[in-house]
Amino acid sequence: MKYPPIPPRRAASCGCGYLAAFVALIVITSLQIQHHHLKVDLGRSDYAAATATQQRSGGKGAAAARWNWNRRTGAEGLPRGIVQTSSDMFLRPLWDPAANRAIPKNKNDRHKALLAMAVGISQMQNVDVMARKFLNESYTVMLFHYDGNVDGWRSLEWSDKAIHIVAPNQTKWWFAKRFLHPSVVAIYDFIFLWDEDLGVENFDPRRYIDIMVSEGLEITQPALDPDLSTDIHHRITIRNKMTKVHRRVYDNRSSMNCSDDSKGPPCTGWVEGMAPVFSRAAWKCVWHLIQNDLIHGWGLDMKLGYCAQGDRAEKVGVIDSEYVVHQGIPSLGGPSDTSKLPRRSLDLRTHIRRQSSAELEKFKERWEKAVREDDEWMDPFDA
Repeated sequence: MKYPPIPPRRAASCGCGYLAAFVALIVITSLQIQHHHLKVDLGRSDYAAATATQQRSGGKGAAAARWNWNRRTGAEGLPRGIVQTSSDMFLRPLWDPAANRAIPKNKNDRHKALLAMAVGISQMQNVDVMARKFLNESYTVMLFHYDGNVDGWRSLEWSDKAIHIVAPNQTKWWFAKRFLHPSVVAIYDFIFLWDEDLGVENFDPRRYIDIMVSEGLEITQPALDPDLSTDIHHRITIRNKMTKVHRRVYDNRSSMNCSDDSKGPPCTGWVEGMAPVFSRAAWKCVWHLIQNDLIHGWGLDMKLGYCAQGDRAEKVGVIDSEYVVHQGIPSLGGPSDTSKLPRRSLDLRTHIRRQSSAELEKFKERWEKAVREDDEWMDPFDA
């Protein structure tokens, strides 16, 4: 029996060719995406390290490393030598290039500092004394005018050397969030974010900074003179005449129970919001902690230790040898002479305190919510 011949096998249809090409396209796209993520990750490392790694693979690798460095700054379209990644607060003349000689330097030529304060014209005399202390060391002074009055300061000989920023009825935390971004103040080693009602007769900013450096402190405040200060809220801020620096307070009251076993605020690792001083590294963290809409800053003091670049019980302290007087003058929102306060100003004070208390609760809620929702974050101080 003869069988019909087997027909020749047909070539694969062109549809299979299209499918193969489509699969290849997917693979190529996936590889490109992975390569893109690899370049982004490389951009997060230091430029020098990236350059060294890429140079070992040839000139093209070095060019890619430079592209990644510029990408980090948002300046990928620019040659590296023209990129300036930081700013400063030094005033420049409109004319006379000779006047634009050298950037001012402090006398010891080691550290740069910025004093920033929210001020009103009623406290001009006290602010004058404070500002001179810093300007005499060639430190920068920035004044946030919450009452809108800048012209009233022109009579002070140093007024033209200071930076003046105006916004009505805003606190120092509001100003700091908007005008003291870490990139803007990156040239400063220390940021003094102070209230305007501090007496500085026994305070020297240069010696203060030297103590911060020698003690390895990242967040501090000057101690308060207990005899002359009229507004002391926390015992840890009171000056200890026997020490240069203290980092904790001892209090056996049941409401406090502060001892050597205490690991956090308000017993240790804590400063008050009236006169904090931050290192550059600490300020990079603290700026992100400040909330845009919670302008009174209540609650921040309890969390500043998370920005201390290490153990807050060691990196946060109160400096006793350079101390101040807290005069406790409530000027923001009304006159400072409480004996002559009109009824409307008293009402404003009440509203401001209520708003501050409400912001404190909101801040606590946001912190707790953030902790719950961030699965990758671990509390470094959680026993």
